[in-house]
Amino acid sequence: MTFKRVSPAEAAKLVDEEGYQFIDVRSVPEFDAGHPKGAFNVPLNHAGPAGMTPNPDFLRVVQATFPKDAKIVVACKAGGRSMKAATILIDAGYTNIVDQRAGWSGAADPFGKGIEPGWQASGLPTAQTAEAGRAWDSLVSHAKS
Repeated sequence: MTFKRVSPAEAAKLVDEEGYQFIDVRSVPEFDAGHPKGAFNVPLNHAGPAGMTPNPDFLRVVQATFPKDAKIVVACKAGGRSMKAATILIDAGYTNIVDQRAGWSGAADPFGKGIEPGWQASGLPTAQTAEAGRAWDSLVSHAKS
């Protein structure tokens, strides 16, 4: 099974008008610096002194938070991590996964030239504080109980 890829504006419309939940798969520090308003933070990787390391709890926390038929948009910084996250979720049996192209910061070509603006540059609603129950610490705690 494959997944659909959409622009930031299309992702916002899915969330606003069609009941999709938005999962930001960036690290906690990236999410805390700014994220789409209403997003859940379930990092695919954790930031650490040695760089990014895989989050072994990613799938478990998603499964504890969302049913397999949930409508979910996944996004990251520029589009790479979210494509991997979408694939993991589809492989785990999720049926309504959409990947947002260009992520938070926008997509660039191999030479660094911007080719598609991300969520932030598109002027879509943003926040710096997660809504109750949507930050990583809260989600992982809930998944353990």
